[in-house]
Amino acid sequence: MDFFHCVSLNDAYELLKADFSKQDTLETEKVSLESSLERISAEDIFALESLPPFNRSTVDGFAVFSQDTFGASETSPALFLVAGEVIMGQEADISVSSGQAIAISTGGMMPGKADAVVMIENTENPDRDTLLVFQPVAPLENVVTVGEDVKKGELMLTKGKLITPSDIGILAACGVFELSVQKKIKVGIISTGDEIVDISCAPLFGQIRDVNSYALSAMLKDAKMNCEPICYGIVKDSYDDLKVILKKAVSENKIVIISGGSSVGTRDHTVRVIEELGKQKVLFHGLSMKPGKPSILGKVENTLVFGLPGHPVAAMTVCAKLVNFAVGLFSGCEKKNFFVMATLTRNIVSAPGRDDFLRVKLKFQDGKYWAQPILGKSGLISTMARADGIVHIDADINGLYVGETVKVEIF
Repeated sequence: MDFFHCVSLNDAYELLKADFSKQDTLETEKVSLESSLERISAEDIFALESLPPFNRSTVDGFAVFSQDTFGASETSPALFLVAGEVIMGQEADISVSSGQAIAISTGGMMPGKADAVVMIENTENPDRDTLLVFQPVAPLENVVTVGEDVKKGELMLTKGKLITPSDIGILAACGVFELSVQKKIKVGIISTGDEIVDISCAPLFGQIRDVNSYALSAMLKDAKMNCEPICYGIVKDSYDDLKVILKKAVSENKIVIISGGSSVGTRDHTVRVIEELGKQKVLFHGLSMKPGKPSILGKVENTLVFGLPGHPVAAMTVCAKLVNFAVGLFSGCEKKNFFVMATLTRNIVSAPGRDDFLRVKLKFQDGKYWAQPILGKSGLISTMARADGIVHIDADINGLYVGETVKVEIF
C-alpha cells in the first residue's frame, strides 16, 4: 500500500471496529476478591442477600418509640424506663413498649417494635433504670433498615466494569469471596533499529538507548487498560530477524506493537514482514495525524499488529490514541480520560485534513488554567515528559488562536 495514502484517525477506528467484530471474546478466570482490584469483571453479580440483613442502629444510644420523644426539650425532657440492652453480635431478643428504652451500640440490631434511636449525647441517666431524653427523634432516625444499603437481587457489579476498592467493599459485605474477571490482554512490544541499544548500555556515537519498550510498556500497565505487556527486546534492521521475532510474538499475544521500521526507507521492513506472515495486505500504512504519520495496522492470524514510528513522542501518541482504542474494544472497558478547559497562550498553526496532537504545560493563574504549547520534534522525549497533557486539533481546523479556550486531556 502506498505510504502517502493515509487514512484518518476516525477511519482507523472504523477499521478496528470492523475487525473486532470477527474477534473471539477474551478468556476469563476466577480470582479471589482481594486479587480482583483493578481487574475487569467478566460477569454481572447480583446480591444474594439484603444488606443490612436486619434493622440496625447507626449511633450509640437508646432504642425507643419515636412518638414517645415528641415534645422533649432541655427544660422538659421525656422520661423512659431502661428495659435492657442489645448485646452486640447477637440477635436482639427483646422488645420495647411505650415509655421504655433499650441501650444499643452502633451497628446493634434494633429491638422489636423500636423505630428510632436517641443519641447518647442527648440523654441523661439520673439512676440505673431511668433515662431522660432532651431531644425528639423522628421515625427511623439513626436507623438503617433491611436492604437500605443493598436489596436482595440487586445488581452490584456489572460485566465489563473496572473493579474499584468500593466494589470490593460491597462484594465483601455480601459474602462474595471470588469472582470471574477478564484475563489480561497480552501485548507484545518489539523495538527495532540498528542504532538502538539497551538502557543498561553506554551508547556509542550514533547509538541511542531503547526508550519505546519502556515507555509503551508503562502506558499499557495502566490498570484501566487490563494489559500484560511483554517486551521482546531489540531487533536490528534485518528482515529475517524481524520475521522470526514477530512470528513468535504473534503466537503469544493478542496485540503486537513494533516501534521503528514503519516508514518507507530501505531499512524499514515492518510492512513486508506483516504482509508475508499475515498473507494479506496491511489494513493501512500511513495515518493522517501529527505526530504519528508513519503508522501501520496489519493482522497476522488473529493478532493485531501495529507498526509505530520510532520517535518516542510519536510512538506514545499513536499508542494512546490507537492501540488503547483497540485494547478498549477487546476489554469492553473504555478508558475514561480526564480533561480540563484552559486558555491557549499562543497561536498554533495546523494543517487541514490532519489530526494534530499538541503537547501543553498547564499553569493555574487568575482563577483559570493556561495551556502553554511545548513545541519540538517527535524525537524529543523531553517534550512529552514536560507536558501535563495534550490538545487535539481536529482535522477540519486550520489552527488555534492565542486566548482561545481548549480542551486539555490530562496525562
